[in-house]
Amino acid sequence: MGNCLGSEEAELAGGEKLNHHGQLQASPATARRSPPQLPMAPPKPGGAMTSESGSRPLAPAAASEPEPEPEPEGRILEAPNLRTFTFGELKAATRNFRPDTVLGEGGFGRVYKGWVDEKTMNPTRSGIGMVVAVKKLNPESVQGLQEWQSEVNFLGRLSHPNLVRLLGYCVEDRELLLVYEYMARGNLENHLFRKSGSFEPISWSLRLRIAIGAARGLAFLHSSEKQVIYRDFKASNILLDTSYNAKLSDFGLAKNGPTGGDSHVTTRVMGTYGYAAPEYVATGHLYVKSDVYGFGVVLLEMLTGLRALDTGRPAQQHNLVDWAKPYLADRRKLARLVDPRLEGQYPSRAALLAAQLTLRCLEGDPRSRPSMAEVVAALEEIEQIKVRPKGAPRERDDAARSSRHGQGSGSGHHHGSSRTRSGRPGTGSSHRQSPTVR
Repeated sequence: MGNCLGSEEAELAGGEKLNHHGQLQASPATARRSPPQLPMAPPKPGGAMTSESGSRPLAPAAASEPEPEPEPEGRILEAPNLRTFTFGELKAATRNFRPDTVLGEGGFGRVYKGWVDEKTMNPTRSGIGMVVAVKKLNPESVQGLQEWQSEVNFLGRLSHPNLVRLLGYCVEDRELLLVYEYMARGNLENHLFRKSGSFEPISWSLRLRIAIGAARGLAFLHSSEKQVIYRDFKASNILLDTSYNAKLSDFGLAKNGPTGGDSHVTTRVMGTYGYAAPEYVATGHLYVKSDVYGFGVVLLEMLTGLRALDTGRPAQQHNLVDWAKPYLADRRKLARLVDPRLEGQYPSRAALLAAQLTLRCLEGDPRSRPSMAEVVAALEEIEQIKVRPKGAPRERDDAARSSRHGQGSGSGHHHGSSRTRSGRPGTGSSHRQSPTVR
């Protein structure tokens, strides 16, 4: 997941031990037993790349958008309910980890595409059965070992439609692997920032659906009996299935929230520059609402189509939050900020309310930020505001509704040369990955 500033000690369960290379050792017999019983205690940090960033998802259909799936309630299992794979099985599922099955690569290691039988989970021939994503630890990565533990510790016990499903794992000699459901559309970051034929701009309504799905995932983590702080909310960790349902991935930095009446937990600063909340970066005090700040950053990225950090932009625009805040607070300037690839196809009032919600999430004081449950409710209300067809008369009470939110008049649809005069970065600026804080 990038450069590290500090790390947290790994805790192992079930008798496995670290060798002098920092690797988990287990006998073949150990590898075939029931899943490791890792407590919901302080989890471990780790690398990124749960997402299949190397995949080539299909472009969204222009005519109509898929209907969202019904949302069953999430739950926390007493113990991980995972399939234990042998290394040989995963080797067969991925065709001996052939280079042409690689989906992506990160701090943990490479992610491969594999095929298994949907019922037995046994490996099948290429193109037959269920597609899975197999994440294989780089043997030299101690950071990856810690992520492997945290993924099993958290994701192996959490079940929710907006969390990526962990199907199983392998621990055999020096080999550590994780097996996930395959997310055919890749990650949100690619859809927002990659400019290629494989990633057409996603519509306003689809962006809202994705934001709502991701918000529901975070709200579930925060409202669970043992609050879970995700700690690394960003666009690359939001994966999309065939129907563009959003699911959070990569729990390598997840941490249990405060207990006993405490407002925060204190930990080493880890995460990604540009997304980490200011109070966490400054003091190491991690609040549940530190995740809300990260959500606000991603919401801003979805609104603008710009990365949180990009050194390819002019100096005053490197940090998107710092540069964009004055635009979010001013209805008349907001149109200059909205992603021009939307081509004006969004309700101006919806954009205004989304901007106001973004500002609330980005409040400097965590106590002033909304809860994720409140964020979900606000986004669902915004979603009800539909795009006005071109040429259709404006609703008479639009101005009245806007005034109730303390805003003046002005159109949110204006695009054109004013973007350049406003100082919005040009489309030719290079987008660079945000560095990580570890």
